[in-house]
Amino acid sequence: MYAVIKSGGKQYRVAAESTLRVEKLAGDVGASVDLTEVLMVVDGDRIEVGYPVLEGAKVEAKITAHGRGPKLRIVKFKRRKHYRKQMGHRQDFTEITIRSIQLAGPPPAGLIPPAL
Repeated sequence: MYAVIKSGGKQYRVAAESTLRVEKLAGDVGASVDLTEVLMVVDGDRIEVGYPVLEGAKVEAKITAHGRGPKLRIVKFKRRKHYRKQMGHRQDFTEITIRSIQLAGPPPAGLIPPAL
């Protein structure tokens, strides 16, 4: 079973007991967080796709660490103009471990999803 979630403007494919780095989340290390923006869940032959998110579905995760990524160097330069500018940036991240993926329940009978 795996799910596709949205966090920090990016989409991630997650499975139970997997670890990933997402944009910084509020919370202390060891705290539990529920990710409710679940876009898709696949469980064997059962595939649930949200329009755009699945109602009632959630992914439970545990915050394992906070940190900062590697330094990225930004260099702006114009030749023959005596213009040179250097900057750096380190992005904050939160490392989470996925505990479980939960669906809301079985889909209602006779429900046909709209065509894309």
